[in-house]
Amino acid sequence: MPYFINVILPIPLEKLFTYSISEAEAGFLQPGMRVAVPFGKSKIYTALVHEVHQKPPVIYEAKEIHQILDETPLVTVMQLKHWFWIADYYMCSVGEVFRSAVPNAFLLESETLILRNKNFQPDENELLDDEFLVFEALEHQSILRVQEISAILGKKNVLPVLNRLLDKNIIILKEEVYEQYKPKMVRYVRMGNAYKSEEKLEELLNTLTRAPKQSQVVLTLFQLQASSKKPIKVSDLEVASKSSSAIIKTLMDKAVLEEYFIQTDRVVYQDDGANESLKSLNEYQLAALKDIKLGFEKNLPTLLHGVTSSGKTEVYVKLIEECIRSNKQALYLLPEIALTTQLISRLQEYFGEKVAVYHSKYSVQERVEVWNNVLANKAKAQIVIGARSALFMPFADLGLVIVDEEHESSFKQYDPAPRYHARDAAIVLGKLHKAKILLGSATPSVESYYNAQTGKYGYASILRRFGDVQMPDVELVDIKELTRKKRMKGHFSERLLEEITETLESGAQVILFQNRRGYAPIMECTTCGHSPQCPNCDVSLTYHQHKKQLRCHYCSYNIAVPLACEACGSSTLDTKGFGTEQVEQELQTLFPEVKIGRMDLDTTRGKYGYEKIITAFEQQEIDILVGTQMLTKGLDFRNVNLVGIMNADTLLNFPDFRAHERSYQLLTQVSGRAGRTKKRGKVIIQSYNPYHQILKQVSTGDYEGMFKEQLYERQQYKYPPINRIIKVTFKHKDYNKLNEAAEWFTQGLRNAFGIHVLGPEFPPVSRIRNQYLKHVLIKIPNGQALGKTKNSIKRIEKSFNAISQYASVRVIYNVDYI
Repeated sequence: MPYFINVILPIPLEKLFTYSISEAEAGFLQPGMRVAVPFGKSKIYTALVHEVHQKPPVIYEAKEIHQILDETPLVTVMQLKHWFWIADYYMCSVGEVFRSAVPNAFLLESETLILRNKNFQPDENELLDDEFLVFEALEHQSILRVQEISAILGKKNVLPVLNRLLDKNIIILKEEVYEQYKPKMVRYVRMGNAYKSEEKLEELLNTLTRAPKQSQVVLTLFQLQASSKKPIKVSDLEVASKSSSAIIKTLMDKAVLEEYFIQTDRVVYQDDGANESLKSLNEYQLAALKDIKLGFEKNLPTLLHGVTSSGKTEVYVKLIEECIRSNKQALYLLPEIALTTQLISRLQEYFGEKVAVYHSKYSVQERVEVWNNVLANKAKAQIVIGARSALFMPFADLGLVIVDEEHESSFKQYDPAPRYHARDAAIVLGKLHKAKILLGSATPSVESYYNAQTGKYGYASILRRFGDVQMPDVELVDIKELTRKKRMKGHFSERLLEEITETLESGAQVILFQNRRGYAPIMECTTCGHSPQCPNCDVSLTYHQHKKQLRCHYCSYNIAVPLACEACGSSTLDTKGFGTEQVEQELQTLFPEVKIGRMDLDTTRGKYGYEKIITAFEQQEIDILVGTQMLTKGLDFRNVNLVGIMNADTLLNFPDFRAHERSYQLLTQVSGRAGRTKKRGKVIIQSYNPYHQILKQVSTGDYEGMFKEQLYERQQYKYPPINRIIKVTFKHKDYNKLNEAAEWFTQGLRNAFGIHVLGPEFPPVSRIRNQYLKHVLIKIPNGQALGKTKNSIKRIEKSFNAISQYASVRVIYNVDYI
């Protein structure tokens, strides 16, 4: 009786593929194990077993698997359920979820190796030029990869050349699968077996009298072993004995010392003794905790609405402690890696090594270790804290899910698929595990607050700051009037400079927020008005003064700053607008004695980029910190008394139905960084339109007013939370073909959904990386079944793909787009 397995391949295929296995393999394999399988003509992929069965495929002959890669399942059954939900809801394939969910090291890829056929000697005169180049390279090097041959020939498509060489029997191909994860082995040292007795040791030291450095190493090793029961690292011995690795190697060669290796985790928590006891909660936090538990009893996801600096984290810590006491795992999701660096140290103070961290700044090897620890339900991974990808961890027994700063748009994945929203996916994950779910924010998203109001979510609030500190005093400054009267110093109003000076004199720190990185978004010729554009995207190049270059923030294309205008040759080049770099430079001119730091994408690229800046600011090595919206995300700085917002209008005038909600959230969050301890903080918002409704609501902290206005508008125009939205994006390098294809597809959608279809429309940036884009919005009313709607869209896509001239147009779905 033949046996088969259905597998998930890490590629965007709609269906699962079936492979044949032996009876013994069928007895061994379980869902969630990895197998290497052949796919296509010569590719080998890592696939994930979904089910073992005895039904042969009807359409094609099932191939045999290549090899089994795991002893035990790497992915849990619960994870597979969650992945299928994500694939179904966000309209992508489960293979795409698989690829983005697991660390890359688990996805073994086959690399084609090219070897010379030694059993055949060709006539070199018969070879063409490009064939001879490959043949000659293989004379000097036994194995070449496809990309190396591509470099030798200086062209991308080398397959025709390789096919000709294969036909002539000159080369052979070999597929090799690479296991990418290598455990970290630390090198330790101990005395050789022959020298463990005292007599032998004495003899040894006598023989080493002429080699004082070697003698010193042996004596130091004894001292280290006497003072510590732990194994001695080679590197520690080298430092302690003030010797070199060469001397230690000589002693190893003589068998005086013996080296051995121990496998260790790459991410290790340095324990410094006792953990801190939990802080006691104040009356407002206790009341919120009671409301949260009421929500949990009704099995509802619960929203905690706590103003900035109200002590939400302490409430989370209390819930995490209860979760750990009941021996369950806790997941703590944050929108930004910058936030995790600050929170890790706070959680480790309470829970020590039970905290595991998982985000994209970790190396592949480190992520594999965290994955394995969570899968094995080890004590060192009881609390998982991380950005949105931590959602995919293989939890064995999840008891609590916390989504902090739940309103953040960073929780939404944009590219590549799956384009999931981590908050919504985390709620589903929590429900699958029957875990408690808590969403926290000072400025909840309109959707979550609406769900709390309609009874879909539980609700708790803390409307007082911790320690009864007053909310910051918000002041709006009209820079339109000041610019007209020429009373601005660069981009600073007199009022803001006055407050900065006063704050610095009192020994406090300042945060300045400008939501644009670089020096200036546009460089323009004042003679003819030309500004340099990106050749691949429909945007102007941003001027980065630090690197003396113009750079595209979409595709990273860059050029050196031109000395003269490319259009008219005039040297009258000037910049328009301003970014964080320019604010930093102006500050250095205005306050030459002050230490200024900058926190944006350019300064936080390294693995420890965030940590260095945040630590320096916390330890008051930086007086003024200039940054983009990274600064707004729930960071806790004790000594900040002033927050300046350089220009609030760039946020308000954005072409998006969420622009006003976002502006309110961003401005309130960045204001919340001020005055978090005893003294009341100050916030200065510079704007050309200080009478804007949103700015008034920010200055009075009127969340309810903002919510009611936004909800009314969205009811009028049928936007979430009243309606669901699916955005369909069409992508192609040919402008005319894209237009035709988008029109055809939209007509199909209109026939199915009538007036609920908007578009097709070019977005503000309509070309990125030489691909034109066009968007269509589908609004789905509350009563309309979401599943049926998606099936109708998929049916239209099938007909669309059947038209040969449209087959190359990419169709991208973004469900609940943000």
